[in-house]
Amino acid sequence: MARRNRTLVPGARAALDGFKAKVMSEKGYHVNPNNPNDVKYEIAKEQGVPLKKGYNGHLSAEEAGKVGGPIGGNMVKEMVRIAQEQLSKNPQK
Repeated sequence: MARRNRTLVPGARAALDGFKAKVMSEKGYHVNPNNPNDVKYEIAKEQGVPLKKGYNGHLSAEEAGKVGGPIGGNMVKEMVRIAQEQLSKNPQK
């Protein structure tokens, strides 16, 4: 199934996927740099969610959140950390 969500900035998908790979590998997950989205299967297995390649319409919102939450949450935490670091180096007057 094709990806339905689109990035607002053309060409940003590769950078987002690279960022996901970096963040999740730092959290101790095995991430294939060529396909960082596969980390969701490792997280699903860890959480006991029956995620499989292809259609997963049988999953509840709660189960989907158990998979996507750790990925997105860790990415947001890292973005906030980076922003705080940049602000501390260049405080606004």
